[in-house]
Amino acid sequence: AVVGAGLGGSAVSYFLQQHFGPQVQLDVYEQAGVGGRLATVTVNKQQYESRGASIHALSLHMQDFVKILGLKHRREVPGKSAIFSGEHFVLEETDWYLLNLFRLWWHYGISFLRLQMWVEEVMEKFMRIYKYQAHGYAFSSLEELLRSLGGDAFVNMTQRSVAEALLEVGVTQRFVDDVIAAVLRSSYGQSVLVPAFAGAMSLAGAQGSTWAVEGGNKLLCSGLLKLTKANVIHAQVTGVSLHSSEGRALYQVHYKSSKGQGSAFYDMVVVTTPLHPSRSNFTFENFEPPIADFPGAFQPSVTSVVHGYLNSSYFGFPDPKLFPFASILTTDTPDLFFNTMDNICPVNISSAFRRKQPQEAAVWRVLSQEPLDKQQLKTLFRSYYSVQVTEWQSYPRYDSAKSLPPIVLHENLFYLSGVEWVASSMEMIAVAAKNVALLAYNRWYQDLEKIDQKDLMHKVKTEL
Repeated sequence: AVVGAGLGGSAVSYFLQQHFGPQVQLDVYEQAGVGGRLATVTVNKQQYESRGASIHALSLHMQDFVKILGLKHRREVPGKSAIFSGEHFVLEETDWYLLNLFRLWWHYGISFLRLQMWVEEVMEKFMRIYKYQAHGYAFSSLEELLRSLGGDAFVNMTQRSVAEALLEVGVTQRFVDDVIAAVLRSSYGQSVLVPAFAGAMSLAGAQGSTWAVEGGNKLLCSGLLKLTKANVIHAQVTGVSLHSSEGRALYQVHYKSSKGQGSAFYDMVVVTTPLHPSRSNFTFENFEPPIADFPGAFQPSVTSVVHGYLNSSYFGFPDPKLFPFASILTTDTPDLFFNTMDNICPVNISSAFRRKQPQEAAVWRVLSQEPLDKQQLKTLFRSYYSVQVTEWQSYPRYDSAKSLPPIVLHENLFYLSGVEWVASSMEMIAVAAKNVALLAYNRWYQDLEKIDQKDLMHKVKTEL
């Protein structure tokens, strides 16, 4: 049984079938729609991503899914970004690459180079995971996985803030306050106190090239489930109880659907929805010792998709025709009521498509921590046709838990979405899904040589 049909649930279903073979029977439980947080909203008969909007170029599992499913990358529509302090723009992107570099250097000295070197070093080590997974290696805890990639330094990066790590490598406080804060507000809705590892992943996404799926990123989820021929059950899982069967654990999954209560038995269960009390009232029965509660809270996030005319004078541009930005990030200023806003394109982009001119009505996605009131909407928009609001508990609140959640809850009972406490991105979830599938497979067939091995870089080289 796989609980949840978001990216984690669909990816783990695909990887489980890849390893156990086509005879494996997969039931995927999903209360809402397939795709989880990868969702779209419709404006004027066009669909737009409401969240989970971009994928990093180095996301190798995500790139694979696109190839396997015969999907396409969405056409890039260029647009410039700027960082707003509530009073003025502290940094503005231009059409000229060298001018952008000069501006960064002029404002912040070599901070941006130090940042780049730091992020590249983290990403280079992180990329080892693909080699390990290609050779069938798995990890039974998030700490073991991190240690295999970057030693204790990676584990420590989940315990200290990104601000502290960057100041240590010579990035200036001003650069942290202006640029790093703006990136983290736009990705996690949180401050520069998020852990260094989560911060590095978010900054890699902001620096590198990103892409999206033509037709919507959620097509990856429905596509993978169709490919695995998984049996999707529209029901809410309320709990799991343990029954023993000839020395092996047997699990009873309890659920409720529109037809009432039900339950079914499984050899193996993978939970891909968050188990934190604020997110679920999931119960575990007959476990000895009992499965402990998961500490930590989630960050509320509000997405408002607004079809309207931007109030460019609020940003210091009385003539809307002259407003040059498609994306506005914000610094951590108490008076600012939004984290970021983007002039977004539909999920299907024709070759004739062009981005709306700044004086025209466009579709904007505004991310904030609280729903926007009438006055705030009026501040950002001269007038608008429609506002669609999605409230969701998006990311872990990184300062609210001191330790990482387990992957293995019991013998063949696995927890996938704990990886978000390391960093939350589509690729992290795909990496965790592959890890859980390999771990389940290696444990089932008692191939312990493939679990939690030390010095994997050396091992993999000798295998080659």
